[in-house]
Amino acid sequence: MKIVQEGLKREVGVWGLSANIVNIMIGAGIFVLPAIIAETMGASGVLAYLFCGLLIGLVMLCFAEVGSKVTHSGGGYAYVETAFGAYPGFLVSIFSLMGSIFADAAVSNALVEIIALLFPIFKTPPLRIFSLFLLFSGLAMINVIGVKQGIGLVKITTVAKLIPLLLLISFGWKDVQWVNLSWESEPTIQKLGEASLILFFAFMGGDAGLSIGGEIKNPQKTVPRAIFIGISGVLLLYVLIQLVSQGILGNDLPNLKEAPLAEAAKVVFGPVGYTLLFVGTGISMFGMVSGQILNIPRVIFRLSRDGVIPFSRLASIHHKFKTPYLAILLYSGLGFTLATIGGFRQLAVIAASSVLLVYFGVSLSVIGLRRKKDLNNGGFKIPFGYTVPILSAGIILFFLSNLTGLEIKGILTLIVVLTGIYFLGKVYRMWKKNKG
Repeated sequence: MKIVQEGLKREVGVWGLSANIVNIMIGAGIFVLPAIIAETMGASGVLAYLFCGLLIGLVMLCFAEVGSKVTHSGGGYAYVETAFGAYPGFLVSIFSLMGSIFADAAVSNALVEIIALLFPIFKTPPLRIFSLFLLFSGLAMINVIGVKQGIGLVKITTVAKLIPLLLLISFGWKDVQWVNLSWESEPTIQKLGEASLILFFAFMGGDAGLSIGGEIKNPQKTVPRAIFIGISGVLLLYVLIQLVSQGILGNDLPNLKEAPLAEAAKVVFGPVGYTLLFVGTGISMFGMVSGQILNIPRVIFRLSRDGVIPFSRLASIHHKFKTPYLAILLYSGLGFTLATIGGFRQLAVIAASSVLLVYFGVSLSVIGLRRKKDLNNGGFKIPFGYTVPILSAGIILFFLSNLTGLEIKGILTLIVVLTGIYFLGKVYRMWKKNKG
């Protein structure tokens, strides 16, 4: 198997890639979702974490296999496009970009809102917009300078966001009331499905860490190892966070949706604990946005390189820094623009659904790539035949079955529109070629 060279520098190792995956997965969601899960399922909410963890584990096994075989940039898009062709790859790329860019806009808005709680002057529109501009432009510049600088910032923010969470888990057990962890009733499949679909938002993003495939050292070994370290670490952390917060706050947890972990830390450490988790939430949001600006422009770079989008200059690599600088600047600019318009919390489930569709495509791409003789040798291979990709695809369909009729219609409409755009573009390119 040949490792594709794109002109980018391969400087990201196992721990850098692991930090990249963890940094994006642990965004703002886990700081507020324990209350929402407790409201839906009570103390049995930990089952939703295990169910999501099972899905993510299966999906990321699929990512580990295809990521060790398709070694160029683009993440999910690159894997699906290689396995099934341009049209499925195009759909996956759009769903991936939509989920990422809207998530960035929402999280960056929430970050400015947190700053505004401490300094109310940031609530004024001019200063809010200026803050968003500094955030996106600053992160863009760091990532243009080099992937080494971008991944270095990711490592720092990953450690910084983990410290308050680990402190809460380590010292919180002394305040846990074990009666708060007893189940009042058996959870139903319907409740588990509803809670898991919401909770999945906190597990999203690990795949984005693989978008820098063209800059990963020894990807056949690095990708599977980093995925195992990242996913297992995040799942363990999430389960412990839910147990500690449920055990400390009990029936009060569902009523503390604004900052449940900060309230739990207040019980454990006093007012300083509330401040610690409050700051940790801000760092986590900043880290997630920085990770997205590191990773997602690589998808745009690959789309342009493959001619999927008609802007060849977006595949340009900086002559000095060897980074896809125009793709980075474009992505940051779009994120800033959407962030200034406002948040879109109501679209969180749609965003999660879009990512689930990406994961569905990647799960099936394991089967597609195994049938390609030139890619079925070398790299990591999931054991037990097709069991994992089929099971992964089945669980994703179960998740999607919990969408409302309106949400399903919205996704189907989007697919129809994107299909029209794709084939119109194809006809236009053929016409232009024949004319020339």
